[in-house]
Amino acid sequence: MEKIVSAMSRLEVDSISIAPCGKHEFSQILSLLAQLWPDKELHVGRLRAVFERGIASSTQYYIGARAEAGLIGFGSLTIKNNLWLEGNMANIDELVVDAEYRGRKIGTRLVGELVREARARGCSRIELDSAFHRQAAHHFYESLSFERRAYLFSKRL
Repeated sequence: MEKIVSAMSRLEVDSISIAPCGKHEFSQILSLLAQLWPDKELHVGRLRAVFERGIASSTQYYIGARAEAGLIGFGSLTIKNNLWLEGNMANIDELVVDAEYRGRKIGTRLVGELVREARARGCSRIELDSAFHRQAAHHFYESLSFERRAYLFSKRL
């Protein structure tokens, strides 16, 4: 029975595609962002404007994981010019997998695609930030060879 379940899980993962997102997927992305930020009031109009600017930007990259059920994962990447690195650096801004699909290596595939894109764009480093309380996410990123390298300081404007 265990082998059958394992084979089914592998088949489900294999049938999931990872590709850039389009404007038409905004409502599905919004649902995923609500899972990522459950305590944040989401302002749909402002989020849509930011999303559409990102779609049109040459320095941002949005990808989605798709299954028969639709969009089940989302990741975003920003490329920035960086003096310290003497070149480009990538930042993973958002990464979320629908709660029903977690634990199936979909996040790993999304990060893999973001890393591939960062390399293709000449980045020598990829970074992300993660809130202190997201311990499971920290373990996930460390399992993918991300290292705790710095503190993030932030000030509301």
